Amino acid sequence: MAMQLFIGGACAGKRDAVAARFPGAVWYRLTLSQRLAECQQALVADTPLVITGVFEWLEAALANAENDPLREQWQADMTQLSQRADELNAALIIIATEVGRGIVPMQPEQRRLRDLNGWFVQDATARGDQVCYVRHGLVVALK
Repeated sequence: MAMQLFIGGACAGKRDAVAARFPGAVWYRLTLSQRLAECQQALVADTPLVITGVFEWLEAALANAENDPLREQWQADMTQLSQRADELNAALIIIATEVGRGIVPMQPEQRRLRDLNGWFVQDATARGDQVCYVRHGLVVALK
C-alpha cells in the first residue's frame, strides 16, 4: 500500500479529512521518546494506520540529538515502517502540522523545532505516494 501525508495548520481539518477517507483505520499517537519505527507494533494487515503527534514528538527530541543524526534515524525508521506496512498491505498515513507560514520565533530551540518539522515533512513527502494539504477543511492533493 502507499504512504500518505496530510499536512496543514492547527485545527485545519486534517483529522476529519483522514477519518472520512479511512474510516476503519487504526490511529496511533507517537509517544515522546519513541522511535518512529516502533509504530510497527500498531500495524494490522489490510488496515490503514494513521500516525499523529509528529510535532510534539519532534519537540521532545530537541534535547536528545543533533539534527543530522536525528534526521538519519527517522529516515531509516520511515523506510522500515513503510516496508512493513507494504508487507501487511496496510496504508500508512502521517498527519503533520504546518508551522512554516507564521512568525519566526526568537528562541533558538523554537526555530530548530520548525526546522526539524520542515525536514520531517520533506522526508515524508519524498517517501510518500500522496501528499495532501488541508486548509479550512478543504483537501488539496499536492502529490
